[in-house]
Amino acid sequence: MKIKPVLLLTCILMLWQSLAIAQIKNTISFDSNWLFHRGAVNGAGQAGYNDAAWRKVDLPHDWSIEDLPGTQSPYSPDAISEIGGGFTTQGTAWYRKTFTLPSAVKGKHVIIQFDGVYMNSDVFVNGNHLGNHPYGYTSFYYDITSYLKYGENNVIAVEVKNEGHNSRWYSGSGIYRHVWLKTVDPVHIAQWGTFITTPEVSTATATVNVKTNLINESNGAANLTIVTRFLTAAGAEAGKTELSLSLAADAEQELSQSREIKAPQLWSPETPVLYKAVTEVSRDGALINSEETLFGIRSITVDVNNGLQLNGKTIKLKGGSVHNDNGPLGAKTYDRAEERKIEILKANGYNAIRCSHNPPGPSFLAACDRLGMLVVDEAFDMWNKGKNPEDYHLYFKDWWQKDVTSIVKRDRNHPSVIMWSIGNEIPEKGTTGGADTAGILSRYVKTLDPTRPVTAAVDQLTPDKDPYFLHLDVAGYNYAIGMGEYNTGTKDTAKWVNIYEQSHQRVPGRIMMGTESFAIEAFANWQAVLDHPYVIGDFVWTAFDYMGEASIGWRGYPQDKKAYPWNLAYCGDIDICGWKRSQSYYRDAVWKDNQLSVFVKSPRPTFALNPKISPWARWSWPDVFADWNWAGYENKLMEVVVYSSCQKTELFLNGRSLGIKPTDRLVKFTATWMVPYQKGELKAVGYDGNKIVNTSVLRTAALPAKIKLTADRTYINADGQDLSYITIELKDAKGVTNPKADNLVNFALTGDAQIVGVGNANPVSTESSQMPRRKAWKGKCLVIVKAGKTPGKITLTASAGGLSSMKIDLTAK
Repeated sequence: MKIKPVLLLTCILMLWQSLAIAQIKNTISFDSNWLFHRGAVNGAGQAGYNDAAWRKVDLPHDWSIEDLPGTQSPYSPDAISEIGGGFTTQGTAWYRKTFTLPSAVKGKHVIIQFDGVYMNSDVFVNGNHLGNHPYGYTSFYYDITSYLKYGENNVIAVEVKNEGHNSRWYSGSGIYRHVWLKTVDPVHIAQWGTFITTPEVSTATATVNVKTNLINESNGAANLTIVTRFLTAAGAEAGKTELSLSLAADAEQELSQSREIKAPQLWSPETPVLYKAVTEVSRDGALINSEETLFGIRSITVDVNNGLQLNGKTIKLKGGSVHNDNGPLGAKTYDRAEERKIEILKANGYNAIRCSHNPPGPSFLAACDRLGMLVVDEAFDMWNKGKNPEDYHLYFKDWWQKDVTSIVKRDRNHPSVIMWSIGNEIPEKGTTGGADTAGILSRYVKTLDPTRPVTAAVDQLTPDKDPYFLHLDVAGYNYAIGMGEYNTGTKDTAKWVNIYEQSHQRVPGRIMMGTESFAIEAFANWQAVLDHPYVIGDFVWTAFDYMGEASIGWRGYPQDKKAYPWNLAYCGDIDICGWKRSQSYYRDAVWKDNQLSVFVKSPRPTFALNPKISPWARWSWPDVFADWNWAGYENKLMEVVVYSSCQKTELFLNGRSLGIKPTDRLVKFTATWMVPYQKGELKAVGYDGNKIVNTSVLRTAALPAKIKLTADRTYINADGQDLSYITIELKDAKGVTNPKADNLVNFALTGDAQIVGVGNANPVSTESSQMPRRKAWKGKCLVIVKAGKTPGKITLTASAGGLSSMKIDLTAK
């Protein structure tokens, strides 16, 4: 590999400067300037391998979302992943990066940390194999000190093998999360070695305990002073604790410090206040190590009478299960993508997320901490018995303890994490061996973190699962309502069976929550949560739509390859672009007062139906849309559905009242009219008594006449990572979005930025997610712009045939 001298010198100087700062700050991003090759190659782990023809990429990176060679699509009907992976392709690929370390770093320990690589990665430094890491969702690290050369080029190489049937959903492929380079003194705080708890919490005072795991990898004993300062969000010191000790060579010791903080600001979804613990390690008076840990002051308890209490107050979990992908970005976990996901869910009333069915990335949890979102942090989708031939069950026996350690130690300081889930729908859950494994996992989790409850998501909720549930603090119920034939252990196909009440009568001390539920049963599930203190919350499947498990929200199960070109599940409240689907508006009515929205059922199915669909496969939602554009159906009856938590709702067509209907809890917040189609305006008016409290309007649109661009943020950071999400709408001359418009929209970009994703939420579209163009679906599409590292103006231009181009300016700073 040839490197231009000026570029090499610049890179060395920048890394020197970064590492000099890292002596205090400890950690730098290692995301930039990797080389990538898709496909298996021999010898790529060796330092001298010729990678001159490889493609440059920055991390995070996911090759499964990239267009297949010679095509403009990442999808193939012949993909091994089939329905589970949304017909995307996997395989083997390599990453390599050349870097130089200054001699000043010699004598320090250098650690490389991967937040997530999917999957089965092997890492090499200068030709030396550091290790293999099978699980694609846990963070891992290596001490690379003994393999480094100082003042010379070093090469790190990573082989990633995402082969065979190993996932039930879209996993993505590659180094899809951040990578970090960490330098520490031989005497240092261990990786994830700080653990902060708040055992006593009130508005008057809080006790903060800090456990710090120190390691001495030097040749001699070390006389150390450990100072931990607690800082408020404003940077003021709220307290300090200090101790001294002598740590022998090659020794490791856990230290405990405690401090009382007066008038603490408590962390909650409404007030997500974060404190910072700054732990400084000095040796013979000289600072050698400093670690910063964000934490929140809050308490968590669960009991059958009061349910879940946060800071002494009962809270009901308005939850949603969320998979790992970020829609048009694939699995790439840019910080902003994770943050936007949480912002959208918060804005739609959610206060809790279940990470399904794997641990999330650190940036996801950091966003939950900042924004106030409660999290159930889930470990596994299977244990010893697999759900696919090549999935994690092949590695569970040898790796579960390492992976659980990684999950809990990495995530236990996040105030957003309120529960650990040890598994989802584990196949052996009804067996003695399954119950024993649940006990082993639960007990081990509590050795690492005794402060949080342990749960697991369980389906087929028959009494033979009782031994399994004995090992859980909170029993996670999947489809407790609406899957009668599975939950009664009989052939009963009655849909509305409430297992919560049956379980409580049989096991009155059990605390339960709906870890998965059908959106179509949102009303019944939420009423169960409200009516019973022992049911602490409900998590819909799913809050966000996702890639993979293609078409379960329409075709259900069973499935086969005939599902192609479906690639999305099509069952989320929010679609993959971040836009509300019709079921989300119904949830608004269930969760909030005075909500109102109006929809129209399509007179013909939007997609082809699955004649083999099983009656229990109920992830679908009625085929209704916010659309009053039905040319060819004039004067034919259309089913109009109103979702409303107003006391009553009146429907108008072109100013003429079609009557008033109740829309309160007694009718499950729904009313239906049969309306002869006439173009114009369909308006719903919600009342509390005789007072108008809300309105919802649909208008017939003319042909598209203009393009509207709306960015979620027009100011972004010039850091090579930050994103702006820009929605494109096709509107008529009066500004009404045309939901039938499917024009191809082309994009052009100027400035130091790139388009990293395009989408439209159409679950059967096989268009590229990366090309600078996208067809609209229901009158809209999305483009995601990533900033470069040069501050300045960025301009996106959108054009479509026959329409005037429109521009939007962004500023990178």
